[in-house]
Amino acid sequence: MQFIGIIPARYASSRFPGKPLADLGGKPMIQRVYEQARQALDTVIVATDDERIYQCVRSFGGQVYMTSAEHQCGTDRICEAYQLYCADPAFHLSPLTSHHDTIVVNIQGDEPFIQPSQIRSLMACFANEQTDIATLVHPFASESTWDELSNPNYVKVVVAKQCDTEDTGRAMYFSRSVVPYLRGVEQAEWLQRGRYYRHIGMYAYRADVLMRITQLAPSPLEQMECLEQLRWLEHGLMIRVAECHTFSIGIDTPEDLARAVEYLQKSE
Repeated sequence: MQFIGIIPARYASSRFPGKPLADLGGKPMIQRVYEQARQALDTVIVATDDERIYQCVRSFGGQVYMTSAEHQCGTDRICEAYQLYCADPAFHLSPLTSHHDTIVVNIQGDEPFIQPSQIRSLMACFANEQTDIATLVHPFASESTWDELSNPNYVKVVVAKQCDTEDTGRAMYFSRSVVPYLRGVEQAEWLQRGRYYRHIGMYAYRADVLMRITQLAPSPLEQMECLEQLRWLEHGLMIRVAECHTFSIGIDTPEDLARAVEYLQKSE
């Protein structure tokens, strides 16, 4: 089995233009993401539609492909980058490796503190031959507030496990609402009486599945919740989730970058 990390990186951003090139402790953010990913993966590729990002990655010795500026989502961009990788004579797939046995790990370009352990947790999900897609969840702490649990920006995941001691399970549903509903219990007690998971937006795909999902039309549940992963569930794909107990720091705004710089200074 072969694992390939792909980092989609766009220059345009409504909240933070040029984010991948933002300086973070003397390095562009995209370089920090790349170096973190390389601690867990032998092959890491940046997929961009911008010449400035392309040249930046080349300057620190990273592997990078120019992709279309017309992609509507990161999944389409990483699929094109994977196909470019397969066609590249310098980095072509081994004849013994099939698309089904090649796993593409989608690493967000605004996660400069992504932990190698998180990537390895995704990779481990594919020991199960039935896994089509893998992602991560984080349990809500019992001391979390109802406002945190009910926040629609925190996507909740219903997970089916064989037993409570397992660290992985099958995703049954993703929602912006609080699921599952705990009947007959006051809302203030839900976190003490139930088990709730927050989705962490990292994915890994079998390469043949990745190429398939980019051809799927939007589904009704996806359009209702505005969650792409519901399209995959509606088409019968098995999404395996691994429980993760660490958060990386995502950067969406210049204010987030300032906090990340402060975090970096304290950790060095």
